[in-house]
Amino acid sequence: MTDRSAPGGGGVQATGARSIAVGGDVGVAITGDSARVVMLPAEAVRWAQEVDAPPGAANLPGSASGVFVGREDELAQLRRLLADEGEAAVTQVSGTRAIHGLGGIGKSTLALHYAHSHRHTYTLVWWLNAASTEQIVTDLASLALRLCPQWAPTADVSAQAAWALLWLQWHPGWLLVFDNVEHPDDLRHYLGTLPDGHHLATSRTATGWHAIAPTMPLGLLDADAAVSLLCTLALGEGQTPTPHQREEADALAAELGYLPLALEQAGAYLFETGTSLADYRALLGQVMDTAAGGIDPERTIARIWRHTLTAIEHRNPQSVTLLDAMAWLAPDDIPRTLLAPLSPDTRTLGEALGVLHSYNMISYSADRQSVSVHRLVQAVLRHRPATGPDEHPPGRQDTEHLIQQAIPTEDTNAPQWERLLPHVIAVAATTPPHSPASSESADAYYATAQYLFRQGRDAHSIPLRTAALTQYEQVLGDTHPDTLNSRNNLAHVYESVGDLDRAISLYEATLTQYEQVLGDTHPDTLNSRNNLATAYYAVGDLDRAIPLLEATLTQREQVLGDTHPDTLNSRNNLATARKATETVQQPDTATPATTPDLHSALLRPSRPTGMTPNNRSA
Repeated sequence: MTDRSAPGGGGVQATGARSIAVGGDVGVAITGDSARVVMLPAEAVRWAQEVDAPPGAANLPGSASGVFVGREDELAQLRRLLADEGEAAVTQVSGTRAIHGLGGIGKSTLALHYAHSHRHTYTLVWWLNAASTEQIVTDLASLALRLCPQWAPTADVSAQAAWALLWLQWHPGWLLVFDNVEHPDDLRHYLGTLPDGHHLATSRTATGWHAIAPTMPLGLLDADAAVSLLCTLALGEGQTPTPHQREEADALAAELGYLPLALEQAGAYLFETGTSLADYRALLGQVMDTAAGGIDPERTIARIWRHTLTAIEHRNPQSVTLLDAMAWLAPDDIPRTLLAPLSPDTRTLGEALGVLHSYNMISYSADRQSVSVHRLVQAVLRHRPATGPDEHPPGRQDTEHLIQQAIPTEDTNAPQWERLLPHVIAVAATTPPHSPASSESADAYYATAQYLFRQGRDAHSIPLRTAALTQYEQVLGDTHPDTLNSRNNLAHVYESVGDLDRAISLYEATLTQYEQVLGDTHPDTLNSRNNLATAYYAVGDLDRAIPLLEATLTQREQVLGDTHPDTLNSRNNLATARKATETVQQPDTATPATTPDLHSALLRPSRPTGMTPNNRSA
């Protein structure tokens, strides 16, 4: 396990999975996962310094409704926070009116309206999906593609993101919007690296921000604003409600808990169907969905949809099929091309998406080539039960088939991989309990994890490798070669990110099964034994590491010969481990024994079996 440092041993250091820093005379980018170094060519560095963003440059998503009411005070407060501090986080308000769990409060809408309102006061406005560090890196990379088309398309994602950070360091006066932050610590590095602009974050969590950025809790709309929003959406812009309509809107807004997303969904339904406010209230019933501490947004939205989905299905059944499938994908940037197999032709697809858009169930990207779905919409759809035992929930099987068909056949198609990546991860992460397993889905997760491995981003493949292993175990059994291969690879990733307890547990299970299935001297068994020994060594357990290394060396000499590369590797590992024992076993003096410096040792694991594609023909 060679620990490599940046050339020269100095430079800027980065922390956190996939965080990226830029430094050095020629723009050396250092990532936080395994200290991966990305060298930017001198020409790219020059472009990062010389290229200016065009006036009004931005990548803002479109607004779902185009209506913005009731947040004027919050908008002014947000401007003051950014002007004074340079960064701010919009979170859900805590206390008795907290909305527990899911969103729908209007955080992203407020951030989007701020960005649109002040767009021309910034040199650049860039919207970043911050649900994961991997997505932040991907969206930073898109900035390089926008500003430096003469170089960025030929670079990988890490280099593109590094170029973007370098550009931001040299060109002050921008606004970065980090939308839907799951872990505030994910932003710590970026705020420290990029001090010369404004950072705005939205998040469902109100904790963990004290050392990151000042927060602005966002509560429910007040009654007057909620009624105005509902009337505008239901009756149309410029239409003045009658006193009776306003009274009905007041009652309906109260029943919906003044939740902005619920008001938007209800307003879109009323406008599209021509249903009166009074009749709509009667459809919903008079019992308000409540939970401890406030309304339950998921149940509130579910009540609305019983009627919205019925109306959509009556108008275009294909729309419901698409919406069911989109529930399992990542919420943002769902390509039309990914959904295309669910429709017979592009016209039918466009019509079905158009119906969903008219009911405010989806929003289009600026070029209308991709769509987005609110996370709360997805959550409600995913919670619907399957039609029977051993059946998929609605839309789940269609989504798995879409992912299986979309996996690129060539590694060189990085843009296609990057656009697909968040959706494969989302499908893997949302696997329902007791849902039928599929070796084809496992293969798709495996292939995506392998792409991340080849990109030097293996730390972010853990959810994919975990999902693949679970599927292989259920379909193929614990001792199938693909299952053993998958378990070994997952152990290797845990070892690479420093989670040695999990790595050792998986390595031990894998070795036992290799011995039972393949025998003591099979090359895969020897590799597995060597990998377990190196993990023991990494935690300082030399008493268990050395016997395994000795056994592995003896068997490799017998099976592979004295000069085989794996035999030489074993001999080197054993010598390194024995030397470490000499460091620990010092004479009995006043000076205490020291632990060997494991990080500087040259102990190397065997190449994990499975860091090449599966050979199974299923």
